[in-house]
Amino acid sequence: MKLDRNGIRFRFWLVFFLLAVGITFFIGALQIGFIRPYYRDSKIRSMNTVADEITENIILNTTDGCIAHALRTTVDNDVCVQIYNSDGEQVYAADSLGSGCLLNTPGFHSDEVIGSLNETQKEASYFQTNQSTNQEMIVFSRLVHASLSNYYMIVNAPLEPVDSVVSFFSQQYLFYTLIAIIVASFVALYISSKITQPIVKMKKEAQKLANADYSVSFTGGSFTETKELANTLNDTKDKLEKIDELRRDLIANVSHDIRTPLTDIRAYAEMIRDISGDNPEKRNKHLEVIIHETEYMSRLINDMSELSKMQSGNEEVHRENVDLVEVIYEVVQINQSLLKNADLKIEIDVPDDLTVYFDRVKMAQIVSNYLTNAIKFTPAGKTIRIHAYMKDDEETVRFEVADEGKGITEEDLPYIWDRYQKSSKTFRRNMSSTGLGLSIVKAIAEAYGAKVGVDTEVGKGSTFYFEIRETHEA
Repeated sequence: MKLDRNGIRFRFWLVFFLLAVGITFFIGALQIGFIRPYYRDSKIRSMNTVADEITENIILNTTDGCIAHALRTTVDNDVCVQIYNSDGEQVYAADSLGSGCLLNTPGFHSDEVIGSLNETQKEASYFQTNQSTNQEMIVFSRLVHASLSNYYMIVNAPLEPVDSVVSFFSQQYLFYTLIAIIVASFVALYISSKITQPIVKMKKEAQKLANADYSVSFTGGSFTETKELANTLNDTKDKLEKIDELRRDLIANVSHDIRTPLTDIRAYAEMIRDISGDNPEKRNKHLEVIIHETEYMSRLINDMSELSKMQSGNEEVHRENVDLVEVIYEVVQINQSLLKNADLKIEIDVPDDLTVYFDRVKMAQIVSNYLTNAIKFTPAGKTIRIHAYMKDDEETVRFEVADEGKGITEEDLPYIWDRYQKSSKTFRRNMSSTGLGLSIVKAIAEAYGAKVGVDTEVGKGSTFYFEIRETHEA
């Protein structure tokens, strides 16, 4: 597999690699940098402890058991000890270093060490190289007050070669660094694989989706973010599939809408030319059909043009005080012939006066489209109900048109505002409707900041509503 330097897997590994190396070397540098002063401080604390035990067992207590214990302390801690009284006379000495004891070399002057101690500075320590063994040593001195005299204790111990200790630690840390890099690399590759595998799968599925294969399914693995991404892509796939279906329906329906009247126009024009040209009665009848078909095509073109203009945001918004009740009665009166032909009853429940701050023509379009939509889907002998009222907040006017049709399924409900969307896939051209009514209503509502919606129950009918908050001119 080709290495992708910009891929998640490589970047993830690189971060873990640099993090492991950085942390390990940082700790190593701290250890190596502080090991020398830390070791010397530790040795001084050790000498202090040895001096305490010898003081307790030699100076303060002089029994045989205490002297033996002091000697064991000297041997166990690998030191040599000398104790002097206030006259500078040596009163005790113990040596477990032999020739390595700095206190026994000609270059060591105990009087200088004793002279450096006083009531202000009762303890002192320094480092010095033993010329005989060429080994660095630590010398610790202390002034001890006893009941009869003052005593001066000098303790000497060798320092381990710190350089060799540093070298040992360096080798160890190189080994630890190698282990940390290997472990970090495996962890990084494992985690990055868990992340990238669902992404790679989703990429392959997305490529299929790009080719209009809607059978794909996205899975997000075990991470919350990739699961959410997969859910989003699945939702997008479903919507794209629906949009593609609507696009095909739109093309088929528009083609049908245009082809049918064109066919009728041509057929009747030929009939006039070949058959009814000299018969006024038949000629007028055929011409009437041609006029109806051209009127229908004109409405279709106008509706599509208006919808496109509204959805593009190029439509100029005009507002005025409009009497909604008056508009409702005017629209109902215009559609009386449709109601009569469909054998439908209509009930109107509105107040005497209800003013909205809107465009009168657009308001009439909304009422008309809702009403014609109800006429189209209400069975003969049923009732259409129109209701308009001011809501309890006294700022919102609500207009409703309820039918007793078959209702809208939950599956179709999100798409009823789309062009040509119908609850039935069977397209039937209606000379009184272009199929764009609800789309136009929604576009008008969005342009004027109003709200549209539908309450529906399958088998019982639907109630389409329109709400506007601005009820008068400010």
